[in-house]
Amino acid sequence: MRAFTFPGQGSQAVGMGQALAEAFPAARHVFQEIDDALSEKLSKLIFEGPVEELTLTQNAQPALMAVSLAALRAIESEGKTSLGAIAAYVAGHSLGEYSALAAAGALGVADTARLLRIRGLAMQKAVPVGEGAMAAVLGLDLDTVNAVVEEARGADVLATANDNGVGQVVISGTKAAVDRAIDLAKAKHGKRAMLLPVSAPFHCPLMQPAADAMAEALEGAIIAPPAVPLIANVTAAPTSDPETIRRLLVEQVTGLVRWRETVLKLAELQVTTLVEAGAGKVLTGIAKRIVPDAAAVVVNAPADVEAFLKTL
Repeated sequence: MRAFTFPGQGSQAVGMGQALAEAFPAARHVFQEIDDALSEKLSKLIFEGPVEELTLTQNAQPALMAVSLAALRAIESEGKTSLGAIAAYVAGHSLGEYSALAAAGALGVADTARLLRIRGLAMQKAVPVGEGAMAAVLGLDLDTVNAVVEEARGADVLATANDNGVGQVVISGTKAAVDRAIDLAKAKHGKRAMLLPVSAPFHCPLMQPAADAMAEALEGAIIAPPAVPLIANVTAAPTSDPETIRRLLVEQVTGLVRWRETVLKLAELQVTTLVEAGAGKVLTGIAKRIVPDAAAVVVNAPADVEAFLKTL
């Protein structure tokens, strides 16, 4: 049994998806649809850069979704199949949850692009640059990092943002609190604790203005039941109910991304193959550490599409 997973911010790179667009008309169509939805040539920025502009949150989020959908549409068109016929579940890391929902037909591609543009701008605007930070803590389990967060928070804002995998937890909050937590994590013999090169402190209470913006944006969005259930970020549980999905997408902005639990839930649901559709291979590396027995496949180039189709 397969599940498709979709990467989040940080996986972007100039040139991603270009080979897919050149090789497959269905992939090309995705980029054109997103350009039209945003009334700009986002595809040109994706393929040619500059990287500084692509990395801006409001561009990176719809761009990563575009590449994920291009990879999936190439599979569907070349294999004359559909996601529902080749997968049992979908899941996406943070913004990748939107890619997962678009892939499963719960959201239209154009609507997803517009929602991610709103989400990216709102997240960037929520906290003045320099006031917030995120850090990766390596070598400590979730409970220990939660204890570090409690101890370091003080009067500031600090939260556990991403439980990515065995010994890889991300924290988020005000810069002063994150700095204190880094020192504490090192004192508790974490292998490493380091600031991440991000422009805002995602997945913590500082993002409440962005959550409010998304609540308003999602209120008018058409959400259909997905072709296969979504394993949601904030619950690590399957859902196909549109109203539940709408609520969880709002909660996700400030909530913990339970990615380790998501991968474990997929294994519990008898998923044996995880297919990462889109830029990079971050989720594949994480999955192999969490469930070593699972097959993990990356699809982000024409050769990957052809190789994957041979497994159907």
